[in-house]
Amino acid sequence: MFSEIAPRYDLRNRLLSFGADLRWRRRAVDLALEKAPKRILDLATGTGDLALMLKERAPGAEVVGADFAPPMLAIARRKAEARGLEVRFLEADALALPFPDGAFDAVTIAFGIRNVPRIDKALAEAHRVLKRGGRFLCLEFSHVDVPLLDKIYETYSFKVIPPMGRMVTGEAEPYQYLVESIRKFPKPQAFANMIEDAGFRRAKFTPMTGGVVALHSGWKL
Repeated sequence: MFSEIAPRYDLRNRLLSFGADLRWRRRAVDLALEKAPKRILDLATGTGDLALMLKERAPGAEVVGADFAPPMLAIARRKAEARGLEVRFLEADALALPFPDGAFDAVTIAFGIRNVPRIDKALAEAHRVLKRGGRFLCLEFSHVDVPLLDKIYETYSFKVIPPMGRMVTGEAEPYQYLVESIRKFPKPQAFANMIEDAGFRRAKFTPMTGGVVALHSGWKL
């Protein structure tokens, strides 16, 4: 599914979020770079937006972007080359990462955790490849908790996003999946509990844009 929509994935993100996805990613980058990590892994990197932002902001850091969709990675590599950024993009499964224990100072994932078949295993793998003192950051769609906005958002999600997705990419099914997967994803506190269960400590979350998304974090201590 992600391979099929790869050519217009970036355009879709900008249109469907009205450009807010870049602002959300920048906030994740701010937190990821607070402790000046030397090695950063971006899981479910897709077309590389977050990985490239990390490299731009921390040119001295080694940034690795991992994803399981080769067409997405091909676009990420082209974007990196066009911007003169050295980011290593590789095909990998978030449930069985090809890295040794404690290989990274920070692990990030943006809008990807809800797409893995076993969230608990993906969190465990993120914890495994982090060094002691390393930080995990997860940006994900959440549950709107603002009166009236919740109704508007639900209408937009189910009545606007699939038709707009069809118009932009020629495919409606991936966008129907998108809104349904968001609805099924655990609420913020429940997901924070899952992060703690995976071994992270000081798990917390920050809702943004009325709860449309939440930025989760946890530390390997």
